[in-house]
Amino acid sequence: MIVLFGSRKGGCGKSTTAVNVCAALAHRGNDVVLVDADPLSTAAKWVLDRDENPDLPKVHCVQKYDNIRDTLVDMNNRYEYVIVDAPGKDSRELRTGMTAAHKLIVPFKPSNADLDTLGELQKIIVEARDFNPGLEVHGLMAMVPTNPVIREREEAREYLADFPEIELLAEVICERKVYRDALPEGRSVVEMDNPKAASEINALIQRIF
Repeated sequence: MIVLFGSRKGGCGKSTTAVNVCAALAHRGNDVVLVDADPLSTAAKWVLDRDENPDLPKVHCVQKYDNIRDTLVDMNNRYEYVIVDAPGKDSRELRTGMTAAHKLIVPFKPSNADLDTLGELQKIIVEARDFNPGLEVHGLMAMVPTNPVIREREEAREYLADFPEIELLAEVICERKVYRDALPEGRSVVEMDNPKAASEINALIQRIF
């Protein structure tokens, strides 16, 4: 199964969520490969850091840019799960990845700057489905404030109602320091002492896979 993490805006927790999903799948004994299609190489650097600790479950990594369709199809024939980190912008990697992916996960912060990008993304999704009609698309609220007083979650859910091509997931990823702490160690939050963050990733995996 090919799961593509992509958006039209960076800084929304896209790479962080992708690597956390990879590590959690590896912990479950799944054969997983991470395809880093983002020139920033955040995901690939995470794998290098992870490889320094042989006690952690292995996550394979491939870096590929430009047209990534054939690479994804090839990886899908060799691995149980293919997790793709596309650039946080409208890119050839995002567009070609959508023609091969089984699922597109669109992380976004519940903020006007992120929500304003969804209209153009929906157009790209419609075009991609001309080539890949079975593509499932899910919106994922990420970097969500943990303060229950803030109504950003509810406002974002209301906003997403106008974008039928993007199915909003009930699961959310909150803004937690542990995500930032785990990244430079090549770890996932499921490998850190933070049950709340671990439960978020495990719930997301349960929903996607």
